[in-house]
Amino acid sequence: MRALVVYESMFGNTREIAAAVAEGLGTRVAVDLVEVGDAPTEIGDKISLLVVGGPTHALGLSRTQTRQDAVERTTGRVESGKIGLREWLGTLAPGRSPLAATFDTRIRRPRMPGSAARRAERQLRRLGFEILTGPTSFWVTGTAGPLVDGERDRARRWGEQLGAELVTRADAGA
Repeated sequence: MRALVVYESMFGNTREIAAAVAEGLGTRVAVDLVEVGDAPTEIGDKISLLVVGGPTHALGLSRTQTRQDAVERTTGRVESGKIGLREWLGTLAPGRSPLAATFDTRIRRPRMPGSAARRAERQLRRLGFEILTGPTSFWVTGTAGPLVDGERDRARRWGEQLGAELVTRADAGA
């Protein structure tokens, strides 16, 4: 069994969560961690679980304009400035679809509405993916972060839970 974690990250917070999820998954299954710009557009038979995560922008998945706004807000390097999950999911070829799970990073206070994870989950369902577990949010303290204390550990535990569920399903022949 193999998992693929694809992430979009502007300021590094979502990358950090994705790495923690991959670390947790890695306790149970082989895992690859890929930035969305380098992600494959076809998910082969070797992938049993696709985990997709990105920052919540303007109530959902980022757009070209919201990524440009992120670039203008930082003096540092933006990781996923060219392509986001929205565009990548739009090019993802349907076909044999493994299980999937989604996560996002969101501002904790003031709590902003919307969820990139929910939007990504809807797109994955339309492509024929079966969702392993509902969308999960991880919290940042502000637009550029940092992560709220304990979120990295929570992401690792979530990855462990995903891996355990995947193994359980495989053992049950589901």
